Amino acid sequence: MSSYSSKIKSLQDAAVRSPEYGAIIPLFVELFRYLEVAAGQTGIAVNAPQKSLKHGFPLISPDNLTIDTAACSAFLKGAISVLSRVGNEGADDLSKIREAINAGGLDLKAMFRAILERRRSDIDEAALAINVPATLLEYICEIPLKAALELFAEGVSTDGLENWTEGCCPVCGSRAGMAELAGEEGKRHLFCSACTFRWPFKRLQCPYCGNEEVDKLSYFVAGDGATRVDTCKACSRYIKTRDSRKGNSDVPMEVEDLMTIHLDLLAAKEGFERGK
Repeated sequence: MSSYSSKIKSLQDAAVRSPEYGAIIPLFVELFRYLEVAAGQTGIAVNAPQKSLKHGFPLISPDNLTIDTAACSAFLKGAISVLSRVGNEGADDLSKIREAINAGGLDLKAMFRAILERRRSDIDEAALAINVPATLLEYICEIPLKAALELFAEGVSTDGLENWTEGCCPVCGSRAGMAELAGEEGKRHLFCSACTFRWPFKRLQCPYCGNEEVDKLSYFVAGDGATRVDTCKACSRYIKTRDSRKGNSDVPMEVEDLMTIHLDLLAAKEGFERGK
């Protein structure tokens, strides 16, 4: 896991290179500064029985999470304060989420389970109950969850990765958020969208549907950056892939993701959905 200080520095450097992202960079810089201090205070404990990888099953499931509601609520309200102070939109919705937390109207463990198990209907239902956009509620709840999962993933041994052939994370079971090609041979690795764990994966296979038909796998680039978009016509999903042989190998993948939002917009225009 990259340190929050390295993420902050990479964002600040990116602000100079890519002024078009100037509107969003301050928000994430302040959020990472908050996490740099409070990442260990999420109130989420991961109680997995072992830290060696086995074939077929992720190390942890939602049942391995213990939630200290008071501590987690305090963390969430701190994160909301950062977003309210630095963000330009959504102040009313952020206030509604804060009020729901204060009133005990948000079942945090149920939200974390829904996020990990990708149960959209449960997230939509919780958001409807407090009248806020589901995407915003999910994003807010992901902040402490990701911080806790990253801390756990730091201590996971990579022994046994050669037996892991799944497109989902061997640590927490979440889907891959980005991919990377690295080394002289351009070996492919996937990065977890939740805990940022990195694991090897086949070069020509969709991590979301498993398709290996070459005529249904493609990619496109925009400009001369190191990151491209790998697409799968079998499931109409895509994953952004950084070719670190072309640069940016020192940039934390989370920052690389943020600084290539234009690729997400282009992929959506082409009819592809991000595989998360």
